[in-house]
Amino acid sequence: MLALTEVGWSVGGAVILDDVSLAVREGEFLAFIGPNGAGKTSLFNLISGLNPVSRGRIALDGTDVTRLPAHARARRGLGRSFQTSSLWPGMTVADHVRLAAQAARGGSFALWRKARGFDAEVRATLERTGLSARADALAGSLSHGEKRKLELAVLLVGDPRLMLLDEPMAGVSAEEVPALTELIRSLHRDEGRTVLMVEHHMDVLLGLADRVAVMHHGTLLALDEPDAVMADATVQSAYLGEEL
Repeated sequence: MLALTEVGWSVGGAVILDDVSLAVREGEFLAFIGPNGAGKTSLFNLISGLNPVSRGRIALDGTDVTRLPAHARARRGLGRSFQTSSLWPGMTVADHVRLAAQAARGGSFALWRKARGFDAEVRATLERTGLSARADALAGSLSHGEKRKLELAVLLVGDPRLMLLDEPMAGVSAEEVPALTELIRSLHRDEGRTVLMVEHHMDVLLGLADRVAVMHHGTLLALDEPDAVMADATVQSAYLGEEL
């Protein structure tokens, strides 16, 4: 579904990512781990089109998308969430999803709000993410866990086949982590979405991932099933032996 071939990114002569090659199967859950500054978010930025690659090739469903802008990749089924919340505090939960639906399908926001079935789709998305009871609440009043669910709802209304989730547990309380983990698990296993996820909660990642990619100093250090990665001496030395 996704293939990176010798992808690199340099800024002002500094090499941020170097020679990253990997292939992601449709329906796979691929987790990314590595120390801060290892290049995980930078790689997501290249895959989603937020930053241009300096070298290499990115293909989606066999089609070269290396030079396509972010919105064109989104229309091909790629969805992305971010480490830092970008919600509007004064906008309701439901209107966030309505706006995302309009962006995904085109046309006037006012016309989409009146379109037949549009609000039904919004309600279904909010129910899917456990936010039905908070539909009319302002985003600024949500807990961190609810904000992360809303970010997923904004993604889901665009019906992405490939989801890039960048630290979706960041700022989430310990009490809210299990429900959010189960939501992400269901999007993968029940709905068949392909997921790439960066996360520092190792217990969460190892329980979700089919494979784990280890980033280190802008390179791909290891890529294998979770047990094999955890047992790799090179990985342990570079990352897993450090305080998590």
